[in-house]
Amino acid sequence: MKIIRHIGSLAFVLGLFTAIFVGIPWYMTVADDPVVPWWLRIAVFCLLGGILVVLLTVALEQWKNKTSGDGLPLTESDPKVLLLNSAEIPAREITEILGLVQGHTVYAIWLGKDLSAIVRLILGGELTEYTEMMGRARATATNRMIAEAAEMRADAIINARYMTTSVVGSAAELLVYGTAVRLSE
Repeated sequence: MKIIRHIGSLAFVLGLFTAIFVGIPWYMTVADDPVVPWWLRIAVFCLLGGILVVLLTVALEQWKNKTSGDGLPLTESDPKVLLLNSAEIPAREITEILGLVQGHTVYAIWLGKDLSAIVRLILGGELTEYTEMMGRARATATNRMIAEAAEMRADAIINARYMTTSVVGSAAELLVYGTAVRLSE
């Protein structure tokens, strides 16, 4: 599915650049001839077809994830790994520091929810679309960090910290990191 999406992206980019950088100059020099050449027609079809292929593959992947239950859970993945934002654990001693663990994700919402959020921005109130998006991003990044710590056979993650940045439009990057440690019994 990923390969098909990449092919669609490539067709879109090639069609777009051909239409803009070759088609527009051609039209400006031969404006009196109304016949559109075959190569410009192919470029426009690649542009539109590429968008359609990318949209369909992304929608199909999301549908598969929803129906198969492979979607990312909203709870931590390994309850055996303790997660704290402090440097110490009450009544337990840190016996070994395993190192830095991290989880990372970039999340976005679809255009329909983005438009709903813009309306709320005008009218006021909580932007629930973005709140939900950031909650899912936080859970995904946290699960990835906990999974990395579990692979190291850590008992806990201390000094857990979250960082977020805006990537593009309504997409947000979320990074969580902490120190994986082993604890005394």
